Parts: sequence; C-alpha cells; structure tokens
Amino acid sequence: MQLDLGRDEMIIVGASLGMLRWYAEELPAGSVVLVEEPDVIQRRGIEQLAGELAFISRVVPARYQTGLDAAALVAREPALRSARLVVPGLEYAVAGAARLAAELGLPGAGAAAADVFSDKHRMRLLAADAGLANPAFELVGTAAEAVAFAERHGGRCVLKPTRRSGSLGVQIISDPAEITAAWAATASPEAPPEATDGLPTGVLVEQALDGPEHSVELLVADGEVIFGNVTDKRVLPGRCPVETGHTVPTALPAATRRELLAVATRLATAAGFRTGVLHSEWILAGGRPTLVECAARLPGDMITALISIAYECGFIEAYLRVLRGERPALRPRPTGAAAVEFLLAPPGTVSAVAGLRDARRVPGVLDVQLEVAVGDPVTEVTSSQRRSGHVLAWGIDGPAATDAAGKAAEQVRITTG
Repeated sequence: MQLDLGRDEMIIVGASLGMLRWYAEELPAGSVVLVEEPDVIQRRGIEQLAGELAFISRVVPARYQTGLDAAALVAREPALRSARLVVPGLEYAVAGAARLAAELGLPGAGAAAADVFSDKHRMRLLAADAGLANPAFELVGTAAEAVAFAERHGGRCVLKPTRRSGSLGVQIISDPAEITAAWAATASPEAPPEATDGLPTGVLVEQALDGPEHSVELLVADGEVIFGNVTDKRVLPGRCPVETGHTVPTALPAATRRELLAVATRLATAAGFRTGVLHSEWILAGGRPTLVECAARLPGDMITALISIAYECGFIEAYLRVLRGERPALRPRPTGAAAVEFLLAPPGTVSAVAGLRDARRVPGVLDVQLEVAVGDPVTEVTSSQRRSGHVLAWGIDGPAATDAAGKAAEQVRITTG
C-alpha cells in the first residue's frame, strides 16, 4: 500500500483482530493510535497485542460503544489533533468514530448517519420514510409481542438484536410457538469479545422473506458515490442464516445490478451519509430488492479481498484515502472474479484435520485458512464467529471462482468427536 502516514496520523476506533492483521502488513510503524474500551483492553490483552504490532504507536482508553464524548476525549488527548483520518475498526465503533472525525474536522460518515446504521430499528424507520422496500417489522419488548406479530404476518418471522453484528442472535422462526424458547438467544445474545460489557440492544421482529441475498458496497466521498459493487451471498438454511460464502462480481443481470446499486444509493442519500463505505444487504423478494441490514463500515467476511482481486485494486487503501479527503479512481467494472467459501466443521472436539494440501492445489485457489486445531471445541454455527476457516479463490468469472472455492472447501476434512 502506498498510503504515506506519519506518526499518530491515523486513529482506529475499536480493534478488529482480522483488520489489525491486515494493517500490520500495510501501515508504517507508529502511524496509528488505537482507541479502545477500557474493559476490552484488559479482557483481550490489547496493550500486549499493540506492543507486538509496530504500526500502533499507543492505545488510548475511551468509552465509545455506549456514546463517545469526542470533545472530552480530545481535551484529554490533545495530540489526537494531529490525525489525518479516523477509521471505525468494527461495527460497535461506527458512531464513536464518526463523532471523533467530526470533532477533529476530518471526513467521516456523519454522526446522524452513523447513529442510524448502528441501530437496525432506526435503519428500518429511515428506509420506510425513504420509500425503500422493507419487510413488515416491529420493535418488541417481550416474547408475547413477537408471537403476536408473527401470527399477524403468516407465522414465519425473523428475530434479531438491534445492536449486534456477524449474525449474532439472528434467528429465522418458522412457527410462533417456537418464539418463547428462542427469545433469550436474541434478547440477551452472546457477548462478542470486541464489545464492551453491557452493550445494550433491543429486539426487532420482522416478516421472513424468501429470495436470493446480495450485498452492495458503496465507496462514498463527501456524499457522492464514487464506486459500487454487488456481491452474491450464500447463507445457511434453517434458523441461523450465517453466510457460508460470497462471490464478486454478482452473476445477476445488468439491470438488476443497477437496481441494487440505485436503492443502496437512495439509502445512503436518505441517511445523509457523507464519507466512507456503506455495506448494505438485500433480498430479492419476488424480484424486488428488499432491505435486510446496512452497516457504515468496511464489510467483513473477506468481501474487501474479493473486491480487490476482482477489480484489481486496493479497496481498503481506497477507503483510507477517501477518509483522508482524497478521491481515488477505481475500475468501474471487474476484470475477473473472486469467491470465498467458509469451512463449517460439525460440532464436537476437533480430532483430525486433513486435505489442506489438496485444497491448496485446486486451480484458482489463492488461500486456505483454518481457524481451528486438533483439540479445539467446535459449536453449532450460529454466527460468523463460529466458522472454522475459509478458502479464497480466483476465476475468470463468478461461476468459475465459486466453483474453485467450493471444490477446495470439499477437500478440507475437519473431524470432530
């Protein structure tokens, strides 16, 4: 990456370990100040981790996930004024990063837009006001209220926390009678390691929709979309719709691709989103793009890598340049394709792993990563954090890349008992 940064010129709010690994290979020594929640610093050993990463100059403790007082933080840490860009490192940092960027006079999402896209209920209300297609939805406080909603809307529904990411707590319910037993998994979802203690959330119940799923990635500079991509998604069937794979570019017809880009742009405009990446997810319900979720940050699940490969660009570098006030030029069309397939081990304790060499020998495969080892416990895949690894592949087009990733994933055998 050719992004020149001096000491302490970049602020990352919130530590995503996957993103930190990427930055470790790309950013100059001492260029980053990491702002992190005090309890997360202690629980995750962030000070020790930062000491091992040369690009991090120091760690600044600050409460940001439940509301950041940016003026007070800068008054306490005046050296932050030397920063040239502020980056949210994870979902729970989006609002805090936007406020800090505004306080420092730097480009960012804007506090109002960041707040909307940090709360799934507020996002639904915005989309409805903008005339975008939504499923029926309701913010509920009890399982009984969710049951009543489901019974009014055909029985099937989706329960989701208003403030979680990575599919945590998201459940597709096929029978209203199941809601009471399922309620706690959404109302009091598993605490992600990067979240502060007591991160609040509500429960949103939505009408369940059927159709293929896609995401749209927009790179926005001062309110103008300067790049757009549509990603094809594959998800687990059943109660927990965790993503199992992605392909860039989409195999959709050009007209449908343009329609998805258009509705995503309307959503960004309605929110007053200023600068950064907007990652929205949509279901083609009856052929109509219907909003699932939207996040004002870089997408996860290797989508940034897929875009970089398919468009022959440095997508994360372009994102950082936009946050620094620049307008990088990216290819409007891909020159190839890329796909990721996630490895899903059966629940149990890992007793053997085989086939990694065979997977890497599949034509088109670029990378095979395993997140579990012999002796590790594996639980049911109810969120993206519980997947067991991934295969990344290239192809001349989407079907070729998807086929290569799928064939390689079939070679990896994770035995549990």
